[in-house]
Amino acid sequence: MAEPFKNLLNAGLVHAAAAQLARHAPGFDARGFTAAATRGLEGLEMKSRAMLIADALEATLPARFDDAAALIEAALAPAERGEAMAQLEGLEHGLKGWILWPVGEFVARRGLAEPTRALQALHALTQRFTAEFAIRPFIVEHPALVFDTLGRWTGDPSHHVRRLVSEGSRPRLPWGLQLKALIRDPAPTLPLLRALQDDPSEYVRRSVANHLNDIAKDHPALVAQWLHEHLPEADDDAGAARRALLRHASRTLIKAGDPAVLRAWGLGRPLRGSAVLQLTPERIVLGQTLTLALHLRSTAASAQRLAIDYAVHHVKADGSTSPKVFKGWTTSLPARGEARLEKRHAVRPITTRRYHPGRHRVVVQVNGQPVAEAAFELLVP
Repeated sequence: MAEPFKNLLNAGLVHAAAAQLARHAPGFDARGFTAAATRGLEGLEMKSRAMLIADALEATLPARFDDAAALIEAALAPAERGEAMAQLEGLEHGLKGWILWPVGEFVARRGLAEPTRALQALHALTQRFTAEFAIRPFIVEHPALVFDTLGRWTGDPSHHVRRLVSEGSRPRLPWGLQLKALIRDPAPTLPLLRALQDDPSEYVRRSVANHLNDIAKDHPALVAQWLHEHLPEADDDAGAARRALLRHASRTLIKAGDPAVLRAWGLGRPLRGSAVLQLTPERIVLGQTLTLALHLRSTAASAQRLAIDYAVHHVKADGSTSPKVFKGWTTSLPARGEARLEKRHAVRPITTRRYHPGRHRVVVQVNGQPVAEAAFELLVP
């Protein structure tokens, strides 16, 4: 069985962090910090563990924020050079990885009154883990200063800093504080995304795509307009990376069948022809895999570009159903031709969904329009 995610923040990590802080400040109360940061730690979930360790940092780091930030920076490991944070475990060379989540929380709490100094610290932290959660309170409290700083950071040599520009300002970042002002009006982030959408780092571009997808949930017309402006410039081999970014940014609106977004991708017309969906087996037990076979027949005199998704209507406890859309295929159907597409769909327990027994409908949509459906019976032991 896999180790619980929450155990990434553990007593051993706290002890190692205390040793690194004490190494750079002999007067640091390592024993007091360790005791406070591990008291009841084992019984807490991931975020609560981070908050407990942040509380211990508040109680033991220097009272003057500049001194505390300087100690943190001195105790950091060398900056990560790779795209992903490949080596997050072990603090032999300084603070890095998951321990910097509570360190970032400390900066967000104690640095709000000194935002310029705090942003300097976050610039350093994000190169050893991420500061995407810690920077968000500063966006709320000091938006002008932060957006001016983020604008400069779009040209930073570190791809981790450039990614923070996009990821830290996402309106609906998972696990992060929602930025309600940016949910209402994302205009302040748009110049940042323009500056980063052709970034040489795929790590940065993926964040830009996720940021645009966040915006799409509240302002679909804005993202559709973004596509109409920026997609035509990516019509050659050199634009392949931008096309991939924009495709990922469009995923929610494509699944929703947004007409303007489908038109931008040349997918706006409904299927001209017929579609038949077959599911096998027709009865499965939770944990098994379903096979979807889709047979398409064209009646059109020209080829059709098709974006095909499917929605599984999961049965809820009260017997009603709730659809969840999954990515299917993108294909070209020949003029008056046929195609048979097949996909395996695992129906396995996951933490974000509780399965209930009953008849589950599967509806296939082509270019945002439903064209075929079938059903399977789910048995839950």
